[in-house]
Amino acid sequence: MRSRQTLKERLQMTGPVINENKIALTDLNQSLSYKELLDTVSAMSRWLLTNDVAMLALHSDNSIDWVLVDLACQQAGVTCIPLPDFFSQEQLKNCLKDTLVDLVFTNSPSSFNGILNKSETLASPCSLEAIKLFPQLRHRDLSVSDQRCPTHTQKITFTSGSTGAPKGVCLSADHQWTTATSLADTINIDQPKHLCLLPLGTLLENIAGIYAPLLSNGSIVLPSCVNRGLNGSSGLDIKQLLSCISTVQPNTLILIPQLLNALVMACQQGWVAPKSLKFIAVGGAKVSAQLLATAHGLGLPIYEGYGLSECCSVVALNTPVNNKQGFVGKPLPHCRVSTAGKNIVVLEPVFQGYYDDKESWYQKEVYTGDLGSFNDGYLSVDGRDKNVIISSFGRNINPEWVESELLGKPLLSQCVVLGENRPHLVALLSAPEFISDEQIEDWVCSVNSQLPDYAKVGLWERLTPDQWTGALTANGRPQRQKINTLFAQRIEQLYQRPQLANSELAKNKPNLNECI
Repeated sequence: MRSRQTLKERLQMTGPVINENKIALTDLNQSLSYKELLDTVSAMSRWLLTNDVAMLALHSDNSIDWVLVDLACQQAGVTCIPLPDFFSQEQLKNCLKDTLVDLVFTNSPSSFNGILNKSETLASPCSLEAIKLFPQLRHRDLSVSDQRCPTHTQKITFTSGSTGAPKGVCLSADHQWTTATSLADTINIDQPKHLCLLPLGTLLENIAGIYAPLLSNGSIVLPSCVNRGLNGSSGLDIKQLLSCISTVQPNTLILIPQLLNALVMACQQGWVAPKSLKFIAVGGAKVSAQLLATAHGLGLPIYEGYGLSECCSVVALNTPVNNKQGFVGKPLPHCRVSTAGKNIVVLEPVFQGYYDDKESWYQKEVYTGDLGSFNDGYLSVDGRDKNVIISSFGRNINPEWVESELLGKPLLSQCVVLGENRPHLVALLSAPEFISDEQIEDWVCSVNSQLPDYAKVGLWERLTPDQWTGALTANGRPQRQKINTLFAQRIEQLYQRPQLANSELAKNKPNLNECI
């Protein structure tokens, strides 16, 4: 059943009176006031209903129109499938396979060549092109029941769009706004100016970067990927990124660890962060406590958080009021979080289920697969259960722990540790061009000196940023299975190379009796 709750009703849920003359959205070229936002969303919502759209895919760079389409879908009760604009054709095909999509909004129609056969272009209510699929030729067999989504599904976000079988996480509109309300209350910044750096196709920026600021009467700045210095899922033009932040003078940002690394390095080289910054959230992967401490020392108001798509992106968050080093914060007010053994479990509210997987529907709790514990109400996350490396000496090693130590100094831009059933660990890593191999080697040795023998990195190989293409998620997390496949030969060659550290590692071999 389609929801009829308007955007205005959603924004008034938290109490503050909407200042209709205030700028709500800007892309640095044009702006919309809150009144214009509400009116345009209502008009676009009517257009969707008039054209009998039940489900659409949204594929675009960050823009005002992306936000308008997303919000209009909610007001019209239309199911929206956000697709990152940097997805390849194969990724797009995987995400749209067997869906009930009626319409695709895109700023890159050529991306869908060969995917959307037998379609027509509608007169779009915005600058994005609207591609309507003929009903009898949608990506489905009409003889099959339409019941592929759980009841009340409003958004389907894909957890791993670059895999062969991506999972579509189904979320209700109420769950999205509940999370956003919780974030707005927890961060507690009135009328924030938020700069969207991450792609809106990622749920984190969608919920925390659009809905939460709107609930606080904020202004949202939406530069294109070129203007914000981000190209695809891993390309970074650091000069353009810094210029964008300096020009916009935002109050809030959301970063992944690689971007935090870049900002810290820039500060150490003389860049002065805007004094306007009040709150920078970082998440997506484990962050080194040393890096966070360095960032704070440089005046960056950085706070680590934790979440997953199945729980509408954010579960816990540190804040200026409640901040504990080495932890990802206290659970948001609407979340109930516990641990079973060492596994983090999130209780209601959780997602509706996975698309076209009825066995997953209407769960009451989510076993996250992340290992963690509580201390004084704060949650720590130690790594992924399935990522644990078991060395040939029987040692269990969380690679995220070693990686966070290696990324603890703003020297490396990317790092992945490997070593399943091997005598020692190796690493694939990247660093800015001006960082020499000698500097990297010195840093790896320095980190090794602080690690137990079984967690030391024996050898490493340097990759260029573009070589990571297809090996990282949209949030910058390493896709370990893919990395093992893509770099199998390089990894094998690393283990065939003689290493100076081998004698030291052999000397410090764990006692096999301790491993039994």
